[in-house]
Amino acid sequence: MSRQNKLIQSPPYPVEQALKQLGENLRLSRIRRNMTIADAAERIGTGPRAVMDAEKGKAGTGMVVYAALLWLYNQLDQLEEVGDPARDREGMALESQRQRQRVRKPKDLDSDF
Repeated sequence: MSRQNKLIQSPPYPVEQALKQLGENLRLSRIRRNMTIADAAERIGTGPRAVMDAEKGKAGTGMVVYAALLWLYNQLDQLEEVGDPARDREGMALESQRQRQRVRKPKDLDSDF
């Protein structure tokens, strides 16, 4: 008997909402391109169930399905910006607090070989 991942069964509410919004966005992108679920699935090399699950924002859907759909809809560049360290204000603030307060003068190199 396989154990179920608790995160997939019950993700944090903000994660669940973000996935649902992503799914709705992907669905709208597909509809705007006048594509059926079967068309999208065939073009990214998966089955219709994977596309339907992604459009519903199901937590168990593989990241590759979301990425492939973004690629199909010419929106993959948006994924590349996700988690960009340059946009991590909180992380940069924490990092700057941990930096040393003073810099020590380097010791002279011993040139006696």
